[in-house]
Amino acid sequence: MVDTRPLGRQAGSMRSEERVVPAPAPLAVGMAGVPEGSDIELSLRFEAVMEGVLVTGEARTRYTAECSRCLDPVSEALEVGFQELFRYPSDDDGYEPVDEVDAGDEDEDYYLEGDLLDLEPVIRDVVVLALPQSPLCRDDCPGLCAECGVRLADVDPGHSHGEDLDPRWEALRRLREDSGGG
Repeated sequence: MVDTRPLGRQAGSMRSEERVVPAPAPLAVGMAGVPEGSDIELSLRFEAVMEGVLVTGEARTRYTAECSRCLDPVSEALEVGFQELFRYPSDDDGYEPVDEVDAGDEDEDYYLEGDLLDLEPVIRDVVVLALPQSPLCRDDCPGLCAECGVRLADVDPGHSHGEDLDPRWEALRRLREDSGGG
């Protein structure tokens, strides 16, 4: 929670803040996630506007994952920017939804709780959306051998298990041999 009282409700006032917060649980998607309790560094700018407080910021942290091809551990830096408007509560500023479209949008808006604003849902959304769906240990990771499971990066480029052909192709192989093909 961030106290907005030092900012005041006068449109145009601004303040900046740097803080480090622990990662809530769970900040994860598929094979990647930010470990619970790890540091998230925040650079924040709060601006009072007519409708509420506009928060512009940047979150920096590290995520851990498994490579989606070879299953090696991956740890990478993650940096993501965001901007969100925290509206003053309806009873304070006279804001009322004008039509059904505004009423539907009201569920997606963030509101100040008195003079406090809760950044956790915003940070959760931007960090989780920035996590890779299929993390890789390196861009050219060859993965694992489908036959024996060995990491292809650790073996010779010609790694094979002999000419184990799919039995459904055996008739074509014989046809090629009978016709004198190589």
